[in-house]
Order: sequence, then structure tokens, then C-alpha cells
Amino acid sequence: MATAQDYGLGPNCFPRGWFLIAEASELGARPLALRFFARDFALYRGEQGQPVLLDAYCPHMQCHIAASDTAVIAKEGAQIEGSSIRCPYHGWRFGPDGACDDIPYHDGPMPRSAKLTSYPVVESLGGIWMWFDPEGGEPAYAAPDLAQWHQPQWLHWQMDHLGELAVHPQEVIDNMADARHLGPTHGAPCEYFENEWRDHIYIQRQGGFHQEYQAMLQTTTWYTGPGILLSHQLFGDVESIELIANTPVEDGVSKLWHGLLVNSGKASPDDEDRARARQLQAGALDSLASDFGIWKNKQAATRVLQLKSDGPFARGRRWYRQFYQCMDDARRSQQEVNGICHVQGLELPPAASREVEKAFDSLG
Repeated sequence: MATAQDYGLGPNCFPRGWFLIAEASELGARPLALRFFARDFALYRGEQGQPVLLDAYCPHMQCHIAASDTAVIAKEGAQIEGSSIRCPYHGWRFGPDGACDDIPYHDGPMPRSAKLTSYPVVESLGGIWMWFDPEGGEPAYAAPDLAQWHQPQWLHWQMDHLGELAVHPQEVIDNMADARHLGPTHGAPCEYFENEWRDHIYIQRQGGFHQEYQAMLQTTTWYTGPGILLSHQLFGDVESIELIANTPVEDGVSKLWHGLLVNSGKASPDDEDRARARQLQAGALDSLASDFGIWKNKQAATRVLQLKSDGPFARGRRWYRQFYQCMDDARRSQQEVNGICHVQGLELPPAASREVEKAFDSLG
């Protein structure tokens, strides 16, 4: 299993950015115990519905505040009080800022060290997203959102939970530059292909005729930071937006999710439209499975035997490196990488595919 150091990333082991940590429907009245970035978290909803993410271990006696299913307070679903959560061991209560706000058997001031780290979280696009920064900085760009999500003709995804993959996310993001895998792996050789880098955004524009379905596939795909891929797709007469989210669990292991937002073309979609959307998502997942089969059966490409016609792997990796650097170094990396690399075909993709790029401004 290759690590960040093996790819020349760093100085941090994990990247900075917004990351998916749960599907929103998973988070009910009880807290969730989560593990990402080689650390443990407690995720819960306050009584008003807002998600809260804290470090997991109570500073009193190091009990995981979300993992107990045997303590009476946990079995009775009584841990959540307002926007706060009680530890199941001794009942110490912590607010959404992580500070202890009540000890049931103590009348004095709260101990100064009775505090958990609290992380920025946002509920959007059917998911719970956290901002992670190993240096503790505030969010440097907005959490993901799409105008289409709020429009009635677009049918929402129910996320495919793809589990953990023992491949470093660098190998996943390499696909953004990989013009030549599209034919052998996916059956749609590119007829045009280019990449663009805009600070924390990495764009791929490509199109090609899909042999199996006998239809033209045109995509505009963008990473907003290191963990969120959204891809606007025109496939024959079908318009959709695909989500692929990857979040590090350990250094070299990621958890992945998938979804497909489908344009029904109707102001009031019916059951038949929803069934078709589910079928389209299953088809998109099958295409992604082609990549999974590759990733699971390859060694780490810590160095790429680069051909000029492959696609700009080295430049894409320089873009990705910024998220492991301190902010000053990251800004310098952005300035060095920003721009367009044209690989093949049209100088600009078709107008219909360019339209979706208006969304980039709202995501930046």
C-alpha cells in the first residue's frame, strides 16, 4: 500500500479540503462513529437538525462518545440534548463547538481542557461534508452544491456506498489526465480531450463515440479540491451529473461513494422517470466498476513512464500536491499549474458541454 510520502506529497500525510463522510439519510437520532484521516470522529444531529462533527474521545476518560451501544443513555437514545451530546460513560456533555457545557455531578466551572475539536460540516447534495485541514485552517472554498439539485426536473441520487479501496487517492485522480484509458477501459475512445486547472479546481473536457451503446458521450468533469468529482454528461439524449467522492480513511486507503443526478426533462417526474434514473445510475456505476477492477489489480504508479500523448499526468499530480502543502506553498503551486493543456481533437468542446461550466463559478 503506497502512502503520501511514496508519491512525493507532503509535508502532510492527508489532504486539505471538503470531503464526504456520510450520506445524509444515515444520520438519524443516534450519533455515528466514523473514522477518516487516521482519526476517530463522532457525528450527530442536533435537535434542530444541524449536523455536528467532533473528535471522538471524551477528555475525561477517553471514552468514544458515539461508539457505545451498551450504555443505558445510548440504548435509550438520550445522548443528544439540544445541539449538544453526552458521553455515554459519565454523562459529560459537549456542545457543537466542542466545549464541555455540563457535568451532571459537578457544580463548578468546566475544566479548561474539557474540550473536543469541532470540525466544519455542511449538509448538501444528500451528503454530510466535512472540511479537513491538518493545520486546522478555516475552509478555503465553498462546500459542494449544484443549482440542478434544487430544480424539480432533476432526479436525486441515492448514493452507492462503495466501501474502502486500498489504493491511494492519487491513483484515482490520475484518471483526470488519462486520455488513453477511455477506449480500452470504457469503450469510448476520446475524440477530443483537454484539461484545465483553476486554483483548487481541476477540469477535464472530453468526448467520444461509445461502441457498446452506439452513442456520443460528452463530459465536462471537475474536481473541487481533492475529494469531490462532479461530471456533467451528455450521452445521446440523456443529461446527467455524476458524483464520485473519495475520502481518506488511512494513508493509502480511501472510502468511496457514487451517485447520478438525472434530468428527467419534466417539471413533475413520475415513477417511470425515477425508475429510469435508477437504471441510469446503475449503468454509470457499472462503468466506474471498470476503473475499480483496474485500481484493485495494479501496483502503485509512484512514477509514470510518461508519453506525451498519454495526457498531462505530471501537471495533474503537481495540482494535487497543493492540498498536502501549507497554504502559502499551495498558492504558489496553483500559480505554477493554472492553465489549459490541450491533448487531442477540438480546440474547444461543443457548446452544449461548455454550458455546464457556469457552475464552476458557484463552486469556486
